[in-house]
Amino acid sequence: MSFLPQLRKAISTLNPSEVRSTAEQPVAIHLIASQASSYTAMADWLLPPGISPAKRTEASQMIYLAGELNKPPQFDVEIYAEDAIAPADAFIFRRDDPKKVVRQILDKHEQLGLPLARLFQPFREEVCTRLIHKVSLENAGFALATALPNIAPILGLTWAVGEFASDSVILTMNQIRLTFLLGAANDHRVGYGEQRTEIGSIIAGAFGWRAVARELVGKIPMGGGLIPKAAVAYAGTFVVGKSLERYYRLGYKYTRGERRAAYEEAFEKGKVIAGGILDRIKSRKSA
Repeated sequence: MSFLPQLRKAISTLNPSEVRSTAEQPVAIHLIASQASSYTAMADWLLPPGISPAKRTEASQMIYLAGELNKPPQFDVEIYAEDAIAPADAFIFRRDDPKKVVRQILDKHEQLGLPLARLFQPFREEVCTRLIHKVSLENAGFALATALPNIAPILGLTWAVGEFASDSVILTMNQIRLTFLLGAANDHRVGYGEQRTEIGSIIAGAFGWRAVARELVGKIPMGGGLIPKAAVAYAGTFVVGKSLERYYRLGYKYTRGERRAAYEEAFEKGKVIAGGILDRIKSRKSA
């Protein structure tokens, strides 16, 4: 019964306005090509048909072509067409594999993920995938740290562990944070009031999905061991994230059957990830 009071205390540390501020920061993109058709191809990729006129106007103001007079003193990202002369480490847009340049840009400019996703649809899927995996991984780490508090510094968890009696509070808080991040990445309104339905379902699910978790944990010999505990945390967060990502993109969440199938798949992946974390911890302790 202490879960809800603890959760209220925990989520008071979350500030959705910070997420909004990050997502709404301007991003200057410089497009460089040698042919007009290449500029058109890159512009059509960044601003595909179907986006609203308001979003098209806002996003197009962040795009600059080579040779423009009214341009900022520096750009956040420069993208070259295949026909342009480019430096060896340049980001090159390839019409047959446009997702490659998205991954390359995000690998180098992780901090630009939210504003790029909010402004430009081609970045949304990859940004959401990375956010979901990152927060799911954090929750797996928290699950391990609450069982073995002395490993928290090794995992880089400098707060929250041990502050609350229930690790479910930490996992749920992180899932709510993921809700803010995914909403911002998909250009939805962000905040407790604006996302109250999503947040309410996460809090309700914090009680329900653990029943499924216990059933899955019982299927493996280790039972309540560390690896299944972390795998449950990873899988629960992963399914929440993927269902929300679909909701923001298409307007509807996973069905009950889809949630269960995704949970079982993510649980297996979570076991591998948790085993890897424990192996790294053991190697560091023995070094």
